[in-house]
Amino acid sequence: METKMIWGNLSSNNLDATRNFYTKLGFEFNGKHSSDDAASFLFGGNKFIINFFKKNKLKDDTNGSIGNWEKQSEVLFSLSANTRAEVDKWRDKVLECGGQIFSEPQNYGEGYTFCFSDPDGHKFNVLYWPGM
Repeated sequence: METKMIWGNLSSNNLDATRNFYTKLGFEFNGKHSSDDAASFLFGGNKFIINFFKKNKLKDDTNGSIGNWEKQSEVLFSLSANTRAEVDKWRDKVLECGGQIFSEPQNYGEGYTFCFSDPDGHKFNVLYWPGM
């Protein structure tokens, strides 16, 4: 079997805050897959889709419980940067937009990275890696 696409579905406690955060960070709003119960954004050059659903809607739709991402990790999405300086700019922008830094910028092997969480606790890292 072959998969045509992959995307992410995450929960949100406050879709307005989610829309505001990702819009301020400069990600493209995906109105095609957004509604009163969901906010969708396109990430990166390949337009990876992450849909954010109201927590209760996602719980009902999946017939399962939704974790407490402020204290747990579900997945760590990685966003690539072109330079070390760009990583530092991302850090400042994330703080300006209301995100939380849980790992300050640091050397990582040949690269440089930091980690943040969005208003719902979903985790991301921004990574500069030479040659990537």
